[in-house]
Amino acid sequence: MVFVLIALAALLSCSSGQNIAGLESRLRRHFEAQQGVFAVAFKDLSSGESLFINENEVFHAASTMKTAVMIEVYKQAAQGRWQLSDSVPVINDFTSIADGSRFSLRAEDDSEKELYNRVGKKQTLYNLVYDMIIRSSNLATNILIEYAEAQTVTRSMRQLGAPHIQVLRGVEDIRAYEKGMNNTITAYDLLVIFEKLATGQAVNAEASDQMIAILLDQQFNDVIPARLPPNVKVAHKTGFITGVHHDSGIVFLPDGRKYVLVLLSKNLPDINQGTIALARASEMIYEFMMQKSR
Repeated sequence: MVFVLIALAALLSCSSGQNIAGLESRLRRHFEAQQGVFAVAFKDLSSGESLFINENEVFHAASTMKTAVMIEVYKQAAQGRWQLSDSVPVINDFTSIADGSRFSLRAEDDSEKELYNRVGKKQTLYNLVYDMIIRSSNLATNILIEYAEAQTVTRSMRQLGAPHIQVLRGVEDIRAYEKGMNNTITAYDLLVIFEKLATGQAVNAEASDQMIAILLDQQFNDVIPARLPPNVKVAHKTGFITGVHHDSGIVFLPDGRKYVLVLLSKNLPDINQGTIALARASEMIYEFMMQKSR
């Protein structure tokens, strides 16, 4: 009888370590030990299991809004407004949504600098999208928003089922920033967007596959993929400003399963510690998925 009870206790302990409630509890404890505000949205696309922590908390979008811009560019291409192979002028002169004043971006403030050498020349829409996603080019983003239009981006996100994301403007609009006119996201909204991509419903199946291929080339990999094995592929987009670090994307496991993961943070007094905490959370979710396959 004692042996049976011990075996049962061991089985329950093992199971609790593998169920979604146990994972949520561990993640909550993990983030409670950190300084800052964190949010998590996770969905196993094979089983349908999901997990949410602060999923409706509003965060400054930083560069995560660039995924929404990419979807809108592909949507308008599918509608026949343009082709991704079309070339457009590279400009560096934009209008602030705060007061209509003009502003330009500086290469030294951008994570992608080569595009500034092409101002006055032309670049394909595809290449602008590619640079916007994998190198988080601010200049490419603002050019694309000139064509796709911020309000249209937000409207399309609503149509996809993301109720809170707000794309108001391009990046580095300092006058708008000072007035609190910022792009915002929630973990829930980003999960919705990436699930649509993963299931071929963002524009259409072909466009979704093409956008995922771009996201797989992401060059900033210090959060979701940081502590995962090399054979795990991640199609994702990051976001980073002072005190804020985000990552959101689709994780492809070697056995064919995939899951959507969104990790957001703000009010980080130590950005490096916050980044490490986010990467560890991604690793915990990966470990949970691997335990489920045993």
